[in-house]
Formats: sequence, C-alpha cells, structure tokens
Amino acid sequence: MKREAHSKVLSGLKVVELASVLAGPAVGLFFAELGAEVLKIENKATGGDVTRRWKVPEEDASSSFSAYYACVNWGKQTLLLDLEAPGDWAVVWEAIGKADILLTNFREDSAKRLGLDYARLSKAFPKLIVGQLTGYGPGDGRPAFDVVLQAEAGFLFMTGEPGRDPVKMPVALIDLLAAHQLKEGILLALLQREKTGKGGLVETSLFHSALASLANQATNWLMAGHIPQRMGSRHPNIAPYGDPFICADGKPIVLAIGTERQFQALCDVLDLEEWKTFPLFGSNADRVKHRQELNEGLAKAISRMERAVFLQKCLEKDIPAGSIKDMQEVFETPLAKDMIIEWTLPDGSPARSIQSVAFNLY
Repeated sequence: MKREAHSKVLSGLKVVELASVLAGPAVGLFFAELGAEVLKIENKATGGDVTRRWKVPEEDASSSFSAYYACVNWGKQTLLLDLEAPGDWAVVWEAIGKADILLTNFREDSAKRLGLDYARLSKAFPKLIVGQLTGYGPGDGRPAFDVVLQAEAGFLFMTGEPGRDPVKMPVALIDLLAAHQLKEGILLALLQREKTGKGGLVETSLFHSALASLANQATNWLMAGHIPQRMGSRHPNIAPYGDPFICADGKPIVLAIGTERQFQALCDVLDLEEWKTFPLFGSNADRVKHRQELNEGLAKAISRMERAVFLQKCLEKDIPAGSIKDMQEVFETPLAKDMIIEWTLPDGSPARSIQSVAFNLY
C-alpha cells in the first residue's frame, strides 16, 4: 500500500476543520491524504484539541502533542484561534470563504452563538459543503463520547465474555464509523456540486452511524427476535468463527470457518476424520448449537500442534486462520510497515502514524 498511488487525487481542494477529538479530524485526515489542503483550527482558549493531552504512560508528559493526536492529524496546517475573539473569528470566516469543505462538530446552539450555523454559512458561501457531526442528530444536544454511544447503540451490551461485565471496543470505533459516513456524504456532495454548482449540508450522527453498522446483529433481532448476548470473540451465526485456541507452543490463534468445505478441510488438518460424519457437527447450524462440545474437541486437537505448523497447514488447505498478535507483532509484518507514515508534528517533534486511506487508486 503506497500513498503515492492516490495522494494527489484531491489536489486543489481546500478544507477547513473546526472539529476536534477523533471523528471530525479523521475526515480531515482522509482529505489530507488524498492531496487536499486542510487547515485545522483548534481552540486557543482551551489549549488546542483536547487529544493533545491524551497520553499513554510511556509518553513524555512534557511534550506538546500525544500519539493519540498524531493518529488523525497528519498533513494539516494548524492554527490556534479563539472563536470568541473578533479578530480570530474574522480569520476563520475568511478561511471558510476560501474553502470547499468545512468540517464541524459544534452543538447546534454553539454554532448559532458563534455565527457558524448552516443557515448563515450557506447564505454567505453558496458553494460551500458543510460536513456536520453530531452525537444523536439535529436538535439533540446530549454530549457524545464513543463509549457512551457504544452503550446506547447496543455494542457494549453484547461485547465481552459471558457472565462478565460489558467490554468496550479498544478503539473509538463509533467515531471512526461516523467519519466514514461523513466522508461518503461529502464525496457525494462534491459530485452533486459538479452538477449543480451548489454546496450543501452533510450531517450524520454518531448514533445513526452506529446503528447503520449493527448489520446482522440488528437483523438477528429485527427478524428473529434474538437479543445478542456477550460471546467474547465468537460469532452468533457461525461456528467455529472467532473462536480463539492455544497451540502447543502457547501461542494463540483464531479460526473463521465460514463454509462446509472449510470445516471438512479443518478436520483433515487436525486428523479428525470422524467429525466429517459426526451428527452434532454435520452442518453450521449443528455446530452453532453444539459450540461447547465443538470447541472442547478443537482445543485438544490444536493444542498438539505448534502455531507455525498449524497455520501453514491451514494456508495449504485454504482455511481462514490467523495469529492473535499484539501491536509490536502487527507492525513487524511487511504489509503493516508499508502503511506507516513518518512525519513531523507542529512543534518539530517526530511522529509515526498509520495511513487511514486503505485503498489504491490508479
């Protein structure tokens, strides 16, 4: 994955980013990686984007920026301004007037108070596309942080191990899902502007983006009345899928058996020929119903093989299986190394982050 393949496709496009934290800046990062000129304006009165100070214990407490901040702010010009100060507000207004896209995550009342509501912006700049992120939608001013949305949209309830407390996803995935929704909407607005010459408002909320991503878990309820329960990494519809196992050398793996052919091949790899005709495991539906017996047998068989040997045999049989890796192991792989960006933060300190654009465009 080489950024050069698509890094200039949006060259000449101007973006002003007034959003903070993760979702809005992730959209700004997307446009920056594709060659747009992105001006990030942070709140001077509060010391800039709050994520500047969100540091893990291993980071230098005295540094001006956190690794968290670096994850979504590559390639942007940064200004610290106070929108409550008339002089600074005028600088922002002038920048917006030259922009193609404005990204915001203001609450509705704050946008009006600051004179940056869509009604005023669209009247002053009819070609401007405004990308607006909210927590729950227009008119709902509840504060919205990712873990709260994970709770409100059902993710937290069904994440974790059976009989134990809910577990949040280890990245702010609702923010990132909302960012994807907003990117897609803005790209459509740009296409529409090419046809009509007019800008527009693209609005999405974290809540609606989360709901749109419930996929089969939503339809399991809507169509079958099934309320998803905490299952760890296991899958409610497929077995074995997401099930972790420990190999002979103590190294963990995960399986994702989605077809009958794959299950038959797994039986071959593990010398479990009798399972091919065993009634309890005869179909995916049977394996889901008898998951405990299935996993107990798989755990014994897999524990007799070292991870590298097992995964090689799975590869030869085209069986979906993988190592459970920590971050160090992930970024030791060539595919991951190709997506690392090395750059310099506004204070001159070095940064390394992961490319957010994961497609090639030739």
